[in-house]
Amino acid sequence: MQAESNERPNIVLVMTDDQGYGDFSFNGNPFIQTPAIDQLASQSVQLTDFHVAPMCTPTRGQLLSGLDAFRNAAINVSSGRTLLRHDLKTMANVFQDAAYQTGIFGKWHLGDNYPFRPEDRGFDETLWFPSSHINSVPDFWDNDYFDDTYIRNGKRVAHSGYCTDVFFDEAIEWAKQSHAKGSPFFAFIPLNSAHWPWFVPDPYRDRVRQMIGDDKELQQKLDGTPSNLEDLISFLAMGLNIDDNMEKLNRFLDESGLADNTILVFLTDNGSTFGHHYFNAGMRGKKTQLWEGGHRVPCLIRWPNQLAAKKIDDLTHVQDLLPTLADLADCDEHLPGPLDGISLADRLRGKTDSLADRMLVINYSRMPQFKVTYTKGNPAIPRRNGAAVMWKKWRLLENKRLYNVEDDLYQDHNVAQAHPEIVAQMRAHLTTWWDGVKDDVMTPERVVIGSEQENPSLLTACEWLDIFVDQQVQIRRGVQKNGAWHLIVDQPGTYEFALRRWPKESGLKLDQAIPAKQVTDGTFPAGVSLPIEAARLKIGEFDQISPADSSGEAITFRTQLEAGPIEMQTWMLDSHEQSICGAYYVDVQRVDK
Repeated sequence: MQAESNERPNIVLVMTDDQGYGDFSFNGNPFIQTPAIDQLASQSVQLTDFHVAPMCTPTRGQLLSGLDAFRNAAINVSSGRTLLRHDLKTMANVFQDAAYQTGIFGKWHLGDNYPFRPEDRGFDETLWFPSSHINSVPDFWDNDYFDDTYIRNGKRVAHSGYCTDVFFDEAIEWAKQSHAKGSPFFAFIPLNSAHWPWFVPDPYRDRVRQMIGDDKELQQKLDGTPSNLEDLISFLAMGLNIDDNMEKLNRFLDESGLADNTILVFLTDNGSTFGHHYFNAGMRGKKTQLWEGGHRVPCLIRWPNQLAAKKIDDLTHVQDLLPTLADLADCDEHLPGPLDGISLADRLRGKTDSLADRMLVINYSRMPQFKVTYTKGNPAIPRRNGAAVMWKKWRLLENKRLYNVEDDLYQDHNVAQAHPEIVAQMRAHLTTWWDGVKDDVMTPERVVIGSEQENPSLLTACEWLDIFVDQQVQIRRGVQKNGAWHLIVDQPGTYEFALRRWPKESGLKLDQAIPAKQVTDGTFPAGVSLPIEAARLKIGEFDQISPADSSGEAITFRTQLEAGPIEMQTWMLDSHEQSICGAYYVDVQRVDK
């Protein structure tokens, strides 16, 4: 229960993209200053041994469900494995059930179609873009971070301004309106920044250049790496823009009188994309890796007059935040159960000096093209040995290498042979954990077509199971890949499928090439011509080839479908009916009952 107020606290949860533990000056970064976030850190409980997944989607799924990624099905950034199990209650559902207004502003990345969209998962107000980043395959064509078109409450709407500014501004305006209604609010602000492409208003680059000056040490760190100074400057500039927006958010909370009764949480979604090149707070690794720098991130929790500012070095995890916030807000009766995460509320309040001993598992589905050492097969297929097991300061990686990060933060020394009893205990935990998830994690979640909630709908190549096509630059290049969609037909009827090489809003023809395009802060490459003259659609028992429509933009099929689960695949064909690639975009509509 709350100490001084009978009103439930508002909750604002900010999560940035691809920033790591060391990308902030409060964690010792010598090259950049993040004063607003530093100030927040000084006012907050800092969880200094806090972990997420090494990739976007698994972290988001664990945050919102309180469950391990292999239990909630959201295990990859694309490849048909981003879909958070449709039957799970989310953090938004929990607060919605407790009479909160709920809103999301930014990157969702847990499913673009019914029943996986944020509006299907407990959010009253939704402003988001699909898939993994702005300019992903299902995103509005040629969005470039500036003056983009987002999905607002189910409809595409153009917005003016830089993406991060838009998401904070819209969240603040919505919070004002929610407060005016007399309702507590849960505002989720998951940013796409500082994710590639590193587009940012140029004045922020000027500020970074002023901060780093002619830093020979920084240039020396980058020499010989795949990175370069200009990319790092752009990445850090995005961080400064985030910091400015955090200052704006704090100013709003202070000036509106909401700060004292608002729990403000700040974290990042995985390890840094640049930290290993220039500053990583002593850790090895980056985004997508099991090394400590791939998944240990900052987590700040501020609640003035309720939680004393301090550092807590207990092993904690992103899936703890759902039960913790529900407990702090006295909403825990609305939690689903059982959860893998635990409430940290008593530890945050100082009612206990430590958390109960536990082991945690990090595992996730890799990008299909990754080269890994734990399997010779497709790393997108979940496997037990692709895991890190964490216990106190021990880290067991890929079921074979053991490190003590208290004595060896950079993980230089594999001490497995010296501690066989530790390895045995952690290996046994991994085996038990895997036995509990291995059957469910192999079953893909399915997008629903033909429902009243979403008809028509857009299917894209980012849902091809265990195939990676999720960047508009891949569409421009005409990548020669193909894969299958796993679907559910909501109700029987006649269904129409329009197969496209380019998205409908582009107005481009199937065989059209496009020139390079200068956008606000960069250039999108030219798009090649593909000699598409026909297409093949196979869905269930239906299997047919058809020529291009008269418009030249799509190839359309109609067929009767019965309700139930079904698989679908497409082929774009040349004049000899040879396959070129799959249809990157398919517009689906149930046209009668």
